[in-house]
Amino acid sequence: MMDINKIRSDFPILSRKVYGKPLVYLDNAATTQKPICVVNKIEEMYYTLNANIHRGVHYLSQQATDAHEAARATIQKFIGAKSSNEIVFTRGTTESINLIASTYCRAFCQPHDEIIVSAMEHHSNIVPWQLQEEISGVKLRVIPINDKGELIIEEFNKLINPRTKLVSITHISNALGTVNDIEEIIRIAHHNNVPVLIDAAQSVQHVPLDVQKLDCDFLVFSAHKVYGPTGMGILYGKEEWLNKLPPYHGGGEMIANVSFEKTTFNELPYKFEAGTPDFVGSTAMAAGLDYISEIGLENIVEYEHELLEYATEQLLKIDGLKIYGTAANKSSVVSFLVKGIHHYDMGMLLDRMGIAVRTGHHCTQPLMDLMQVEGTVRASLAFYNTKEEIDQLVAGINKVVSMF
Repeated sequence: MMDINKIRSDFPILSRKVYGKPLVYLDNAATTQKPICVVNKIEEMYYTLNANIHRGVHYLSQQATDAHEAARATIQKFIGAKSSNEIVFTRGTTESINLIASTYCRAFCQPHDEIIVSAMEHHSNIVPWQLQEEISGVKLRVIPINDKGELIIEEFNKLINPRTKLVSITHISNALGTVNDIEEIIRIAHHNNVPVLIDAAQSVQHVPLDVQKLDCDFLVFSAHKVYGPTGMGILYGKEEWLNKLPPYHGGGEMIANVSFEKTTFNELPYKFEAGTPDFVGSTAMAAGLDYISEIGLENIVEYEHELLEYATEQLLKIDGLKIYGTAANKSSVVSFLVKGIHHYDMGMLLDRMGIAVRTGHHCTQPLMDLMQVEGTVRASLAFYNTKEEIDQLVAGINKVVSMF
């Protein structure tokens, strides 16, 4: 059992007030709050080990290098990767997907080859491939969803053909909360000799992941959504694939030898890490993952599922409220609209009550178009939230309804 009061005390921001009201933070799908251990790790690195890493012979440089590479090993263990060489540090999920879109299409795609995504993708898993449509001539194909917000796997089977070069799919929808059956998607894709990239930005903090058991070829996520710092992310790739891909950025660190005639590139994972690494961000990210591991992801899954069921049950009692995304398998997101009330109005009025939710299209405009709405109100949960906070959300919505 988790000690929710102890957990909440580890996140000082949760005790602050907004407009004189206690903060109810329900925007965790956008970014999670940071525990004390993560902030302390950032302070520790800057105050005691601040030195540029790799190739430095002095003490601080060597110690900072060791901390950075230890963080890589922590992330390797957290997602079950075979080797730390398969863990590439990036600025976040968006850069990780851009890296794969750029390098994979350069190496393996010809005009009219196809990339498969789904109808519920975040813009960061749509736009990079559209850019490659112009650069490489690839075509984007889209797996449709049903009225509940679930992928139609039969249609996915029909989309795969000899032109399919990659499947890039979200694990959990940031707008609907749908948990996609990525095991089946990977199985079907691999049966057709097609590699798979998993966008785990909304899943790594909510469910245990083991990339070797999944057998995915690439997996990406952001530190700030998993209780770590902003501007830090991960690209996992099978070593065999990363060795085949060309570099993404050029500069220091990613080279072996440079002359004006020719440059040779560094070994993995440094081939993809041009410039000074964010060794402060990497160590702080690892501190956040260690914090989650100490609590136990299995405990987090159970508690968050209980919160989600309670939130869904209570919200559906509100007259005129409709939930968007009713998949049988969901995680930690409730998106809704109340009849006659614009989502921005709802969000702004809840904010005045100290309740932080997200409003708008959630960077999923094609999905909103499909659902024939401009946007929704999204309440997204984390393991530091409580049923009392959900009650405050429900009371807040009812108050807004009474005003209208």
